[in-house]
Order: sequence, then C-alpha cells, then structure tokens
Amino acid sequence: MLGINKVKVADNERVLVYRNKNLNRVLTAGQYWITSLIDQVLVERYDITDIKFEHSKNKYLMSQYAEKLSKVIEVVETSDQEVALVYVDNKLSEVLKTGSYATYWKTNQTLRIEKFDLTEGKQVSKKVISLMQGNAKLGLAKKLQDAIYLAQVGTQEKGLLTINGKVMQILDTGTYGYWRYNQNVAVKIMDMKLQGIEVSGQEILTKDRVSLRINLSANYQVDDAMTVVTKVNDVMDFVYKTMQLALRESVGTKTLDELLANKSALNDVIETDIQNVVKEYGVIVKNVGLKDIILPGEMKEILNQVVQAQKAAEANLIKRREETAATRSLYNTAKMMENNATLMRLKELETLEKVTQKIDKINVYDGLNGVLNGLVSISDKTN
Repeated sequence: MLGINKVKVADNERVLVYRNKNLNRVLTAGQYWITSLIDQVLVERYDITDIKFEHSKNKYLMSQYAEKLSKVIEVVETSDQEVALVYVDNKLSEVLKTGSYATYWKTNQTLRIEKFDLTEGKQVSKKVISLMQGNAKLGLAKKLQDAIYLAQVGTQEKGLLTINGKVMQILDTGTYGYWRYNQNVAVKIMDMKLQGIEVSGQEILTKDRVSLRINLSANYQVDDAMTVVTKVNDVMDFVYKTMQLALRESVGTKTLDELLANKSALNDVIETDIQNVVKEYGVIVKNVGLKDIILPGEMKEILNQVVQAQKAAEANLIKRREETAATRSLYNTAKMMENNATLMRLKELETLEKVTQKIDKINVYDGLNGVLNGLVSISDKTN
C-alpha cells in the first residue's frame, strides 16, 4: 500500500529515518515527504538543544552509517589512558572517563574537547581544580568528584600522597587534585604542630617494691613526615607507648627515696630515653615531666609519721641547744658578779625593776635603803 507522510523538522530538531530497520536519511530543519510502499518506516526525532546524542547503539550507528551521520554528529572517544572534559560554549558540560565513547550534535553551539593523557601525569592542573570548585553547586559536582580526588593541605600541615598504596611524595600547604581513573589515590593529612600527650594512672613498682601511681606528660611534634609515614602507623599511639615504657624502666630501677629526692633528674632521664627512640622515626618529644607521684594510703600514712618524727626530733634538738646556751649565759653572768659588787648591785636594781612592774602598790619603810635591803637581798644575810 502506497503511503505518504509529511514530516516537519524544527530548527532545534534532527530526525533519523529508518527504512526496514536500517538508517535511511538524516533530516535537518525543514519539511519533508516520506513515501513507503511495503517498507517499514520508522522516524526518530531528537531535540538538539541537548547537544549530546543519546542512543543505545550510537557506536554501531556511527560505524555503520558514518557518511550520513558524520555531517550532523561529532564523535568523542577516550582511550584507556585518557580523560576528557567536554565544553559547550566554553562552559564545562561533561567529564568523560577512560575508555568512553560519546556523540554530540553539530549545532551552532561551540563544542570543545580537552583531553588529558594519564600516562604523562596523574595530577590535575590548577585550571581544572578551579573548574571543579566553581561547579561544586551544579549538576557536574558528582561527576567531578568521581573523576578527581581533591585534597586540601592547611598551614602547619603536610599531605602524604599515596597512589595504589605506594608513597609518592609529601605535599606542602595548598590544594591538589589527582585523576581517580586507573589508580587509587589518597592523601593523608599530618599535623605538624606541637601536640600534648599524657600517660596517666600508671601503676609501677619501685626498686624497693613500693607501688606508685604516676602521671607523665609531654609534648611531641612530627619533624620528618616521610619517615613517620613509612615507619609509624599511628604517631600518637607510638609516642604514648614509648613514654609508658621509658617511665616504667626509669621508675623500676630507683627506690622511693631516690624518686622523691630528685624528681627533676628523673624527668631528664625519661626524656633522654624517649628521645633516643622516637628520633629514628621522625618525631621530636619535648617538655617531659612527672605531673603526679601518688602513694598508696598506707605508705602515705607511714611517710607522714616519719616526717612528723623527723620534725619533732629537729624541734627537740633546737630546744636543747637553746637551753644549753641560756644556762651557759647564766653561768658566765654569775662568774662575773661573784667578785664585782657593782655588777651585783646593778643586777639587784634590775631585779627590783622587774618586781615593781608586777606590784600595784609598795609601802616603803626605812627609806630607799630599806627597799634595797629589805625587799631585794641577793647578798649573804649576815652581811
């Protein structure tokens, strides 16, 4: 049966005409008449404002009907070692991963393809990074995140770049991007600032078998990031265990009296022991110090008794020393007055003065001589 169909194609449309399931014509803007006798005719209409040509068999169509389709469709293909960015009117439109095949309508829009060879470099240029950051809120965000690994290294930080599990380099402060395709990329951020750490509540026996609970504090800092990352899994855990071991070794070789007598020397010993270990792993430890030395209740009571006894003995010694000095002074005074009447009389007057200070009222008989001889008499009665 003879059939005639009128087909109108708008300026923003393209039409593929299939006859008996084979591509017959590509219609651009205009008006067409399509006739059919016994042939099966199929018409596919596309809106080319969406510049990408989406078809389940686009690769087959382009290879089979290249002469017809190449006039209206452009092919973009990436190898297994290539990544491509697609720009439409100088705006990023799409990211094509490795081994991709994509087709785009040829329109009055400017189509630009920028390819990157992964064999020449894994790092993304600053221009592409800025594109990624600028499109963060658009629909391309997910595609860009899938395509590019973005890392931010802050001030006083180092970034450890590993590709496929292999340490590649240390990154300084800045923003870095790496293609994810064909490689497993990771950047571990390392803090280079001074960090505080404490080893608390350590139960340790001294050399004389006294159980102590000790708290140790210190500051540490990563000095060589590459050495740390290749030799240490967890920096804080490594420093903590090193401090713990050094503390136990130092305390276990000293008696309680030695520990209490020279705490600063013990700090120096512990710090030296720790430094000798950690410096080989790219770490510096500073300001090591014993915060607390906590004694058991019984030992604390015993030490208090010892201190009290020592202080009591010291007080008794001082008291006896002063009594001896006072007795010696009295003896010397007596020896001086023994053969000196004037000194004797002065002493009597001094004694009289002290006595009168404690008496409210004095009745005097026989004048001053009676006071001196009757109230105060140090000399022999017969004289």
